[in-house]
Amino acid sequence: MTANPETTTANPNTQALSDLGVSIWLDDLSRERLNAGELPTLIAGRNVVGVTTNPTIFENALKNGEAYEQQLAELASAGADAEKAVYEITTDDVRQACDVFADVHSATDGVDGRVSIEVDPRLARDTEGTIAQARQLYEAVGRENVMIKIPATVEGLEAISTVLADGISVNVTLVFSLERYRAVINAFMLGLEKALENGHDISRIHSVASFFVSRVDAEVDKRLELAAEEGKQDAASLRSQAAIANARLAHQIAGESFGSERWQALADRGGHPQRLLLASTGTKDPNLSDTLYVTELAGAGVVNTMPEKTLEALADHGTVDGDTLSDTYVEANRVLDGISAMGISYRDVVDTLEAEGVEKFEKSWEGLLDTITEGLRRNS
Repeated sequence: MTANPETTTANPNTQALSDLGVSIWLDDLSRERLNAGELPTLIAGRNVVGVTTNPTIFENALKNGEAYEQQLAELASAGADAEKAVYEITTDDVRQACDVFADVHSATDGVDGRVSIEVDPRLARDTEGTIAQARQLYEAVGRENVMIKIPATVEGLEAISTVLADGISVNVTLVFSLERYRAVINAFMLGLEKALENGHDISRIHSVASFFVSRVDAEVDKRLELAAEEGKQDAASLRSQAAIANARLAHQIAGESFGSERWQALADRGGHPQRLLLASTGTKDPNLSDTLYVTELAGAGVVNTMPEKTLEALADHGTVDGDTLSDTYVEANRVLDGISAMGISYRDVVDTLEAEGVEKFEKSWEGLLDTITEGLRRNS
């Protein structure tokens, strides 16, 4: 039974993280979760102030529940194809979630209470296609607290600026490298500058940059194992450190970038800084703490979007020991330098992860289309 959010007391561990200034977003959404009224309970009991989605989340939602059957039957009766059905179903879910978070959005002056929906990942290398669908999704959801997710591919950078210039809030996703993160921040500032030229009130435009965490360790640790087998003595000692070091240096870049004169000129016109969002924060290595990428990456002004399993681990036994991002940059550089000394190319790691990330979401999208096709056939 779903708890009554009006009588739910916030968990002390999630409250501690929230008190530190971290915005806790849930990395999951489904029609069943919405129908069960789980989001208000998570808002009250787990300090959840936003939701992120991606093609994999929607694929799992459609595969693992019956809550979509009625809409699938209606869509089948209307003659909708799979592409149309995916569009209608996902925008309906996101619109409903936006309504659930409307009070949070209002209470935080638009900073939180955000729900993200991603453009078709098959457009990741198509600038114009991404721009067109971002605009369509924004109009279809029809809620100010929606964020449109655009991947941080080279082709995505121009799309990010253009969509922001339209006055649309953007969640930049699939950021792995520090170099690309700098380019994302530049695209964000350029977008706000263009938005001003277009007559928009930039105080109403918000953005986050989703910097992926756990996948970095998964890829680097695999390469460190090979280095250890080759007899490189320090390789083993560097395991499971790359992801945290990478994210901490991203935090340093954010601090420098949003302390610049260029940014101050935008802040003076009401601009909100693009927040660093820590994504992929569920640990993939069972030997690691299941709250590692939460408690070791905590600091004011960041967002951590967590799968429910990680959120519940934090609530159950996570220990929040204050700011673990600031003043960590020297050690973070040492870690990445040490990994480089093992013959592991940072550039190759992040390029591999970006390509795999796009491919994974494309496969999930195709799987989603297949699931929808079967659902339409079943209900026709």
